[in-house]
Amino acid sequence: MEEEKEYKIEDAESNADNKEFMLQALKDKASWVLAYCSDKLFEDKELMLEAVKQNGQLLYYISEELRDDKEIVLEAVKNKGIILKYASKRLRNNKEIGLAAIKQDKQAEMYISDELRKDEDINNFLHPES
Repeated sequence: MEEEKEYKIEDAESNADNKEFMLQALKDKASWVLAYCSDKLFEDKELMLEAVKQNGQLLYYISEELRDDKEIVLEAVKNKGIILKYASKRLRNNKEIGLAAIKQDKQAEMYISDELRKDEDINNFLHPES
């Protein structure tokens, strides 16, 4: 049986710009380490896509540009719907993303656009008896 690797904050901080270290942390299911990424790594689509698949909360930290990336945001909300709050305004108005977010957590409704709240599919999901 493989021994679980333990990560320390000091290690995360000293490897903030080390993509390989961060990828290994994800493989080791230590996604919290990625909160210590450098700004440069928060702009790395490949790394951030893997990160949000494991821990949608990481959308909070990533670059503004990637918060407007449909693939990244969709994976983040599938993992943690309420994180829709940190997606771009444009993507908070995207039906596929909005539906994925509320399916994961109905409380995400408060972050979808007013226009999406009027959508029939979204409405039927949120209010099945109406």
